[in-house]
Amino acid sequence: MQISLSKSSDVPLRQQLAEQIVFLITTGELRAGEQLPSVRALARRVKVHHNTVSEAYQDLVRREWLTRRRGSRLVVGARAGSGQRSPANLDELINESIRRAKEMGYSLKVLTERVRERLLAEPPDHILVVEQEAGLREIIRKEVCEKLNWPIETCSSEQFVKEPALAVGAQVFAPNHTIEELRSLIPQNRPGVPISYSGADGHLDLIRKLKNPSIVAAVSVSESMLKTARSLFAPVIGRKHSFRAVLLSRKGRIDLRGIDIAFCDSVAISAVSCRHKVHYQLLDPDCLEHLVTTVEIPPYK
Repeated sequence: MQISLSKSSDVPLRQQLAEQIVFLITTGELRAGEQLPSVRALARRVKVHHNTVSEAYQDLVRREWLTRRRGSRLVVGARAGSGQRSPANLDELINESIRRAKEMGYSLKVLTERVRERLLAEPPDHILVVEQEAGLREIIRKEVCEKLNWPIETCSSEQFVKEPALAVGAQVFAPNHTIEELRSLIPQNRPGVPISYSGADGHLDLIRKLKNPSIVAAVSVSESMLKTARSLFAPVIGRKHSFRAVLLSRKGRIDLRGIDIAFCDSVAISAVSCRHKVHYQLLDPDCLEHLVTTVEIPPYK
């Protein structure tokens, strides 16, 4: 606390001292809650009588620049906020942190590395679905949302590689091969949860049980899911039935009342009108339970 008083000035020492302390508060050199030296300690430091310091302190207490805490020690009071208001938004908070780090002698490189380390060590606050195809990402998001009341973000593998910061605060949820490819970017204390997909045996059985020639459809927002369905259904469709792949690419309902049975993904199921529609859940239930268990248990250190 730098204070310089002049005994030859027309301004009383008490006033010089009080106003210099106010200046230190308003410029941020003294912060709210910071303790001031005792009356006698400050008197010795600035070489004035202790009564002068006492009077200055009393004046600042009356003006609410200082406040007394237990033990009669003085600290900078709440009014200091008028000179150093709290950050109004995240950008101001970040700017304040950068300024303070520089004042303490830390470089921006060190600050960046330390902040990243600390953020990666924090428990996740959202789930990050990493999947190459946008349609599959949409389905996975839908099914996870129905299971977990957590914020969910999605990205492709390329986006994840270009923006490693996407891992900050995230529990990665991705196909096993993707997790292996991105292992170096995923926090070691928070391993990715692998995605496994449901089988289709029950759906194939429904087609086998169709007695009359029928029109069978697969409805999805995912092109790859429709491609897989066409291949899986081909042996049971044979020449007896016909197959239609319907890519849902617009909002609103889709009329498939001419279809005998439609297998719909979790996004499409609510948009389809059909005499018989069957929900296909993409994610294996055990896989979803694994995700739930992982995010509910704190990460190991």
